Amino acid sequence: MSEALSKQLLTPFGFPFASEAVVATPREAADAADAMGYPVVTKLNGDHIAHKTERGLVRLKLADRASVEQAAEQLLAMATPDDGDVQLLVAKMIDGSRELIVGMVHDPAFGNTAMLGMGGIFAEVIQDVVFAPMPIDLISANRMIDGLKHQSILEDFRGEQSVDRDALANALVALSAACDQHPEIQSIDINPLIVQRDGALVAVDALVEIRAEEIASAHATSRFIPRADHYRALFSPRAIVVVGASSHPGKFGFVSLHNILSNKFAGKVYATNLQKEDILGIQTVDSIDELPLNEIDLAFFCTPASANPDLLRQCAARGIHAAFIASAGYREAGSNGERAEQELVQLAADLGMLIAGPNGQGVVSTPVSMCAQIVGPYPPKGGISVASQSGNFVSSFLNYSRQTGVGIARAISAGNAAQISVGEYLEWFSQDDETLVSLAYIESVTDGKALESSFSLALKNKPLVVVKGGATDAGSRAAQSHTGALASNDKIFDGLCRSTGASRAKTVEEGFDIAATFATQPLPRGNRVVVLTTVGGWGVVTSDAIAQDGVLDLITLPTQLIKSLDELLPPRWSRNNPIDCAGGETRDTIPAILDLVCAHENVDAVIFLGLGIQSNQARMMSEGHFYPDHGLERIVSYHRRQDERFAEAAAECSIKYNKPVLVATELAVADPLNPGPATVRASGRLCYASGTRAATALAHMYRYSRFIGTAQ
Repeated sequence: MSEALSKQLLTPFGFPFASEAVVATPREAADAADAMGYPVVTKLNGDHIAHKTERGLVRLKLADRASVEQAAEQLLAMATPDDGDVQLLVAKMIDGSRELIVGMVHDPAFGNTAMLGMGGIFAEVIQDVVFAPMPIDLISANRMIDGLKHQSILEDFRGEQSVDRDALANALVALSAACDQHPEIQSIDINPLIVQRDGALVAVDALVEIRAEEIASAHATSRFIPRADHYRALFSPRAIVVVGASSHPGKFGFVSLHNILSNKFAGKVYATNLQKEDILGIQTVDSIDELPLNEIDLAFFCTPASANPDLLRQCAARGIHAAFIASAGYREAGSNGERAEQELVQLAADLGMLIAGPNGQGVVSTPVSMCAQIVGPYPPKGGISVASQSGNFVSSFLNYSRQTGVGIARAISAGNAAQISVGEYLEWFSQDDETLVSLAYIESVTDGKALESSFSLALKNKPLVVVKGGATDAGSRAAQSHTGALASNDKIFDGLCRSTGASRAKTVEEGFDIAATFATQPLPRGNRVVVLTTVGGWGVVTSDAIAQDGVLDLITLPTQLIKSLDELLPPRWSRNNPIDCAGGETRDTIPAILDLVCAHENVDAVIFLGLGIQSNQARMMSEGHFYPDHGLERIVSYHRRQDERFAEAAAECSIKYNKPVLVATELAVADPLNPGPATVRASGRLCYASGTRAATALAHMYRYSRFIGTAQ
């Protein structure tokens, strides 16, 4: 649509457009300019004109009648047949040094998506933009505003007043309302939205793109909706049967049976094998029909894809409600495999069975000691539940669990997710009493609206941490608008996480850190943080990370707290935050400081750095040839006890005051047997590999706490 028609469509919804005149001739343009007063702007308007500035079809700061007529003549002469019917737009020149852009793009996966960013001709270069799924209300609009990186531009700026945030939020809501009423809109581009000196907003350009044909209303939904008993059969089965067990240690049929048995599954275990072999002490049967009726809940398939339909029917006849299908040869194998997968899903729906996979690595459920998977490891028991589109990353998260001691409740490799999506597993985790936090790895999104619904439902009860692979610019593009050019699958996914409250991690390591923090620490009531360090450099780097992120507040220490710390530390201590003990800690110093700081009403969380230093020296002493003489045995024992005590004090203060106390040291990785990090693990908490990683995890906790309304 032309600029004039675009504005005509959007004006009833409350967009703050500048008044303008649409005219046909240079004389009419000059008459309009005389009526509205100078200076003015004149543009060429046409049905197929998109980027006027790039073509030189805009004339600014025209100060008199003659310059308007001259500009109008030049603009009309620049029209091309491809522009369609053209007119002239004349508007009052709007002053303002700051420009924003708001818009909407229809993404194939996520549907209508709102956008806000720094605007003007450099919008695509700066790319400070945020997205959010529609519909947009005032709450989500304000979250979008908060998501912009360059927040300082929204504040008082070079003598100009701060942006009218209410007006900006209302413009985003109006955008959503326009799209609700006009489903034929493909994209909207309002650029620039000029911020005037008094902070008021005026939109001076608009482009609405109408799609040629109606988009399909929604993605088809599965006809099979799992019930609670289906998920119970998958994650807490009374008995399991490995279908296609093998006596060869290199085959999946052996490995899966071995992993179930060696990790002491709480229920009964059966297996099928065409030769009726005795495998790992299990006497197999050659047919599912020989299994007991209505006693087995879960079947683990290690069989060729071609055999699975008949085997699935036999399982259903035995009263088996769920099947994990490790078999490959489905969608990932081409068109024939895709048809086989569709037929399998339809068959499972007809049979009333839940199927996980196919082409997955397995399912873990520590409450029933179940390790039904074709890869290692088996993690300690805990409160993190994992759902992943990649089996490899399930293994990664389980490996981190074993390394850190922070345990897992449930974990599943969704494989091709033919019947049940990662989002549906997350919904169930949120209702699961064993799960404290959900952790997901997602690579591709085919139905963004369904994923948004799953995230929203999951986050009603518990936090959700998401790692997203495939963060590229392969998302949708609208042909003409800046909004479409700025849109990408990754940025839109970021907006989905922001709007639902999901914590998006940049890396797999960060994802586990955040999930482990949610699982083991109380939620902060605010963002006021104190860093306590035994060595200055760690405190400096951690403080830099906190400042750069801009989420947490490294508070100024209250005067009374400084006086109390003066009694515990030597005069050379930092007297600032971070609290640098400057090597002045004695036997009771760290526990006493932790208690003082955690008790203070102005402190919401503590990051403790430097644990394990004494034990590190003790290790060197114990490894040297002077040990145990010269009093070394005694001092080694003392140093080790001290670090154990400091770690215990951190956990005790966190519990006592119900505040997060995060402990970080590189020794968590460099020497995990060091008594400091080892004691943190024994307490069930995460010992972070650096202060930066601890600060990042704490910031995510605060964002979530603020999102659900438990923090300021």
